[in-house]
Amino acid sequence: QVQLVESGGGLVQAGGSLRLSCAASGTIFSINAMGWYRQALGKQRELVASITRSRSTNYAASVKGRFTISKPSAKNTVYLQMNDLKPEDTAIYYCNAKRLASYWGQGTQVTVSS
Repeated sequence: QVQLVESGGGLVQAGGSLRLSCAASGTIFSINAMGWYRQALGKQRELVASITRSRSTNYAASVKGRFTISKPSAKNTVYLQMNDLKPEDTAIYYCNAKRLASYWGQGTQVTVSS
């Protein structure tokens, strides 16, 4: 089992920045990839960014150039630095870890006001 705890969400004005954190615990030795997804009200959950064990990253087109995912090798924490936030980035952001199964955090709300 893998437990994921997110933090760092909140309310920010358009153009502002936030950094989300996701701390992983439990059976983490063979996690293949971690990532961030988001779900806006009335919409499907979508991938925002992901990072593999080999540090390969992938971003949704809508956030490329504004968001950065990182995972320091010495820490069991993945970060999502979000810059130049837009109202359309408003959503619940979920941390995900892929091992033999897919694990999810409880989500953290990000609200961007115009």
